Amino acid sequence: MHWDFAEGADHTLSHSPPILQLAVFEFENFRGKKVELSGECKDVLEKTQRIGSVIVELGPWVGFERPGFAGEQFVLEKGEYPRWSAWTNCMSIYSLSSFRPLKVDSADHKLHLFENTGFEGRKMEIVDDDVPSLWAHGFQDRVASAKAINGTWVGYMYPGYRGCQYVLEQGDFKHWNDWGATAPQIQSVRRVRDMQWHKRGCYIATRQCPISPLRPLLV
Repeated sequence: MHWDFAEGADHTLSHSPPILQLAVFEFENFRGKKVELSGECKDVLEKTQRIGSVIVELGPWVGFERPGFAGEQFVLEKGEYPRWSAWTNCMSIYSLSSFRPLKVDSADHKLHLFENTGFEGRKMEIVDDDVPSLWAHGFQDRVASAKAINGTWVGYMYPGYRGCQYVLEQGDFKHWNDWGATAPQIQSVRRVRDMQWHKRGCYIATRQCPISPLRPLLV
């Protein structure tokens, strides 16, 4: 668990990668007690009673509903989150208790989605694009396994990047339980951005999603 930097510490070394930083506040609009993180934290509620707002100075991060990186996931990219509605649209689940940085080690993004577990059934390949609706590109909402070939992604239960969030870091996910879901349902996906590779360090929603990078395949 990593907390505030010591005052007066020398952080001028240019050869080291930037240290990820996130600040949580007790109340909305960045008021009340402030706790700063520079690494994973299994239970931030040991340092503050509640979290009402968040500022990500360097990211991205993922926050979890419960201590120990458990429960619902909330992707937090560089920016300000003045109240719970900025990190989720779910009114029933929005608390934050633990955090860890997300590893984004490539400017390229490639994701394979599969209809069935074990990488079986219909397959969709997504390359360097965000997809607000899988249905719009001929793929159903059932996603039971996935391969994050490059980059880090976040899947959403509903179209338009709504509902429960599921982080897909580089690697294989043979079953939907591997990304923390209780059902094989993903209806939209997008790339997670990083300041090292992307100027803004966060995604920008677009009105249209180019069709060319998406290749639904029957296997």
